[in-house]
Amino acid sequence: MSHAPTENRVESANVPLERDVFLRTLIRELAGTLQDVVGLEEASGFISVVGQRMGTQINEDYKTALSVSKLNRAQVADVLVDLKRRIQGEFFVIDEADDKIVLGNRRCPFADKVIGRPAMCMMTSNVFGSIAAQNLGYAKIMLEETIAQGAAACRVTVFLKPTPEAQTAPGREYLGD
Repeated sequence: MSHAPTENRVESANVPLERDVFLRTLIRELAGTLQDVVGLEEASGFISVVGQRMGTQINEDYKTALSVSKLNRAQVADVLVDLKRRIQGEFFVIDEADDKIVLGNRRCPFADKVIGRPAMCMMTSNVFGSIAAQNLGYAKIMLEETIAQGAAACRVTVFLKPTPEAQTAPGREYLGD
């Protein structure tokens, strides 16, 4: 009994599955399950821990690659845009000043898997927050608009100093070492 005809049909079946889609779907389902079981706030907390650890590792990778002990403000902005580019996001700087960096994003690295899963945005908040704070001493991340919540694009403000604007803005604060 030969299995070749069935195997060929299965292998050539038009199934939208490969590693990237599988992993994005896995993260989406994990985030969704967390949101459903423990609520959005707690789910965001769990994902924040992962994001902070990833931010620390990514920060070390960039500092090593650039041969610096700390990134300056301009480098932080460049790193935030570049790291998202490398994972197929499309972030760009809208505005940059001594006290904040405002970023836009046209394409989420999670693609359509992020829709309805705002807890997944904690990855961005924590990676950005940990990189900015570890290098510049302080960060507060405000997710003004997100694709996850139905916006056409994201708008993220990275406050670099605890200004009155930063203090009153909704978001998460991060402190350097």
